[in-house]
Amino acid sequence: MGAGRVLVIAPHPDDEVLGAGGTMARLAAEGRDVHVCIVTSGTAPRFDAAQTQRVRAEAKRAHKRLGVADCHWLGFPAAGLSETPHADLNAGIARIVQSLQPEVVLLPHPGDIHLDHQACFTSSLVASRPHQASYPPVIMAYETLSETNWNAPQLTPAFLPSIFVDISETLEAKLDAFALYESQVHQAPHERSPESLRALATLRGATVHRDACEAFVPVRMVL
Repeated sequence: MGAGRVLVIAPHPDDEVLGAGGTMARLAAEGRDVHVCIVTSGTAPRFDAAQTQRVRAEAKRAHKRLGVADCHWLGFPAAGLSETPHADLNAGIARIVQSLQPEVVLLPHPGDIHLDHQACFTSSLVASRPHQASYPPVIMAYETLSETNWNAPQLTPAFLPSIFVDISETLEAKLDAFALYESQVHQAPHERSPESLRALATLRGATVHRDACEAFVPVRMVL
């Protein structure tokens, strides 16, 4: 993945940990400058102010555990990106991409069932188009338990990974970070449980004979 800055784009707080927490921790430990962009925030009447502030505080603690350099909140309405003008979402993400000039961008998968995830994927690609003077040469899509696994087989893009990042040394950091998102943790067998995250990491690792991995679908790589 080179040596440059890494940007993880998350539709909602905790998507970044679910999809790429182990990778983020590994890259940060290796000295990489890891940033997170959380595209949405909870807004009334769907979410109350106290709940939104609680999640932001949880994100701050989780990111500290992973070694994240900074988190950028765009503040678009959670569960409302399908009603948000595409030009506004494109511009919001583009500002972050152009400001940070990351070498690697990690995105939600376009086949995720949540419309916010689909919108973030598309707008992130718009923001990362290679006709610009500076653009991210590496773009990969991560999987988010409770979103990626609920897509419709043969109707939406399937998550078919071919890049596996060994997180054997950072799986516990990922699980710790997820636990710090206390309001988002569920009991097994819910997908958003520590047990399910560990099981997925074990499965992805076994695919390439490692103890634990996170898997990614390559979107674009300019070498």
